[in-house]
Amino acid sequence: MASSPPETQADRLRPSSSSVGEEETVAFGDTPFLQRAVSDPAGSFNQQRRRRFAGKSFRPRRQQSFSRDIEHAAKETYLITRLTFTLLRYLGVGYRWITRLLALGCYALLLMPGFLQVAYYYFFSDNVRRSIVYGDQPRNRLDLHLPGPTDGAKPVVIFVTGGAWIIGYKAWGSLLGLQLAKKDIIVACIDYRNFPQGTISDMIKDVCQGILFVFNHIAEYGGDPDNIYLMGQSAGAHIAACALLELATIEYEHGESASSKVARIKAYFALSGGYSLSNLVDHFHNRGLYRSIFLSIMEGEKSLRQYSPEVKIQDPSIREALSLLPPIFLFHGSADYSIPADSSRTFYKALQNVGAKAKLILFDGKTHTDLFLQDPLRGGEDELFDNIVSVIHADDEEALAKDAMAPPRRRLVPEILLQLARSISPF
Repeated sequence: MASSPPETQADRLRPSSSSVGEEETVAFGDTPFLQRAVSDPAGSFNQQRRRRFAGKSFRPRRQQSFSRDIEHAAKETYLITRLTFTLLRYLGVGYRWITRLLALGCYALLLMPGFLQVAYYYFFSDNVRRSIVYGDQPRNRLDLHLPGPTDGAKPVVIFVTGGAWIIGYKAWGSLLGLQLAKKDIIVACIDYRNFPQGTISDMIKDVCQGILFVFNHIAEYGGDPDNIYLMGQSAGAHIAACALLELATIEYEHGESASSKVARIKAYFALSGGYSLSNLVDHFHNRGLYRSIFLSIMEGEKSLRQYSPEVKIQDPSIREALSLLPPIFLFHGSADYSIPADSSRTFYKALQNVGAKAKLILFDGKTHTDLFLQDPLRGGEDELFDNIVSVIHADDEEALAKDAMAPPRRRLVPEILLQLARSISPF
C-alpha cells in the first residue's frame, strides 16, 4: 500500500457511523479509530461488559436467540443472492469459471460427510459464538470457537479465511476452530466484505478492524490478549499480510510502537497465499479468475504493487515500521496449482532481505486444499496442524505434555471420498 499522510491512513480504519450492530456493539464516536483501539482503557461498552478473571475463564452468556439467528441468516441470504447476480454480470459466460463451479459442487458433495459434522458443531455447540459484530458494515462479524471450561486465559488465533476474494466466509474456518479448540486455543474467524460488495481496500480495512476488536475484547471470552496469533489462508493470507503492513505503518507513524497491537502478535501463519499480485494475474486468468475481475477486485492494474506485500515491504518509506512485524511462518504445498509455491518462496526471500523474521515450510506433494481440508478431514497426524500448535504451545510445558498424550484425531470422511475429491478439486 502506498504511503500516505498519517491522517489519511488512520481514516481507513474509522467506521462511518457510531452504531456497529445489534448483537454486540462498540461505539467508536468521533475519536480516530486507531487511537481508541490502541488505548481503549475504559469506554462505556467496556465498563459495562468487562470481567475480571481470578484463575478461571469466564464466558459471557450467548446473547443471540434462535430467532435472531434466523433473521440474520435471512439477511445474509438476501445479500449473497443479490451479490451473486452482480458477480454473474462481471463473469459473463465463460467455460473456465462454469466448469470450476460445477467441479466445486461435486467436490463439496464428496466431502459432505465431514462438512455435515462440522456444520452441526458450528450451529449447535455451546462453544461457538457466532456473528459477533466488530464494525458497521454488513459483513463486519466474527465467530469465536472456544475451548471447554478450563482454568486460565487461553491463547488466541485470529483466522482470515480464503475464497478468491469472492466467496470467503467466516464459517469456512469452523474445522480449524473445532480442532484448535480441542487444544485449548480460541479461534476468532473474521468475516469481511467480498467482491463485488467491496474491493481489496475494504477487505483490508475490515480485517484491521477485526484484529483490533479481538485485542480489545477477547479477554471477555477467556482469551489472553498478550498471547494472540494471526493466520490467513489463500486469499485470506494475502489480505491478512496487507492488514499487518497497514497496521504496522499506521501504528509506527502515530508513535504507538510501545503499545502496538502488531508488535504484540506472537506470530503470523500464512497458508498458501499469494504476495506479488503482478506475477499472478495471468495465472489466475487461466484458471477462471479473469483478468478484468481480478483487476476490479484489486482496484486497477496500477494498484497491484500497492496491494502486493512482497513489493510493499521493499518500500524504504516503511522500512522502520517493519520492525513491528511478528515472526512470519509461510506454509505452502509444492503441488499447489491455485497459487504456486513460488509465491511463498519469493516472499520469504523478500522478508529475509529486509531483516524480517520469517520461516518457510513447504509440504511435498500437497495441493491447495490438501493442507486446509483433506488432511484435517482425514484425521490422524496432520503435519501443518501440529506445526502451528507446537509454535503456540512452545512456552507451555503443560500444554505440550497434554498434546503428546492426546489421542489421534478422528477421521471425518472415508479415504475413497477424499481421494475422489482431491482429483476433481477446482482449487
